Amino acid sequence: MRLLLLASLRAQTGNATTAARIQNHLHAAGHTCVLKDAFLYESAGEIANLTSTDKFDAALAIHLYKGGRLLQGSRIPFGIIFGGTDVNEDIKCQEKRQVMGAVLEEARFAVAFTVEMKELAAAEWPDARKKIYVQGQGIRTTPSETFDWYGFLQNAGIPTDTGSVHLFLLVCGLRRVKDPLYLVEVFSDWHRKDPRVHLGIIGPAVDPLFSSEVKEKVKRAPGVHVLQELPQRELHAAVRGCFAVVNSSVSEGMSAALLEAMDLDIPVLARNIPGNAAIIKHKETGLLFSTPQEFVELSKSLMNDPIMEKEIITRAKDYVKKHHSWEGERKTYQKLVLRLQ
Repeated sequence: MRLLLLASLRAQTGNATTAARIQNHLHAAGHTCVLKDAFLYESAGEIANLTSTDKFDAALAIHLYKGGRLLQGSRIPFGIIFGGTDVNEDIKCQEKRQVMGAVLEEARFAVAFTVEMKELAAAEWPDARKKIYVQGQGIRTTPSETFDWYGFLQNAGIPTDTGSVHLFLLVCGLRRVKDPLYLVEVFSDWHRKDPRVHLGIIGPAVDPLFSSEVKEKVKRAPGVHVLQELPQRELHAAVRGCFAVVNSSVSEGMSAALLEAMDLDIPVLARNIPGNAAIIKHKETGLLFSTPQEFVELSKSLMNDPIMEKEIITRAKDYVKKHHSWEGERKTYQKLVLRLQ
């Protein structure tokens, strides 16, 4: 089949990574799958023109609103993959909720990353329950073997001679929903007392205005750094070198950055929100914090208790193997796409 896949394709964002994985799964089954950036289109009419001129047999969209709205009234069958902010945030806005409900009604199937996400959508649109499948994100990490860790620290202005550097990495696109400033003040205070600890914020400047706000604030916060974004293999290598990966989002579908860290044997500390709590069991596969102060307390306990750290790392790795298998995800999408014939 010739398939169109609509998603937000900003480099290095979660949706773009998911889209690339799904494209890979579908190509492996002999389909042609063309990725298009949902942000480049205004209306469903434009997509209808595209699907008829380019002779697409079917379509997929990531994000029930951003991608889905472009397929409303589509002449070709389509499926939807929930993004996270659609069911967590956009559902609160009446206008978006109506559009999303109409799109879901037309879709042949929908995929939710977690049971919780499926339940949220099913509570809002009970008729759609039967067509919503749960498939966690498939994770496969490929760290570059030639990554220069010391060069990376030096570029960031992190001194490499202070004994052991403990770098906490916050991997996120710079936009408000990711709340990258949440920990900046407390972290900087902690760094003043313990110069070994550093927080690196790394990811694309998705919202340019907000990104400059982040950079301004970080300039005045010793121990906190905004780092140059990296291609995925280098990012995986940087993660492998850091002490822990952090997530401080206000809302999250399913953070691939956290799952990748777990796969790379790096402990994770995440803000206690539904999307994060769905993949992290507190003190078992990671640590969940509800305030910036609690983040510092938990980080200190992790630094002072290598046995707990080792146990968390082992259980987290097992969890990813069991629930986020890349092969399992491949099978699911190859099977679901047959519903679009």
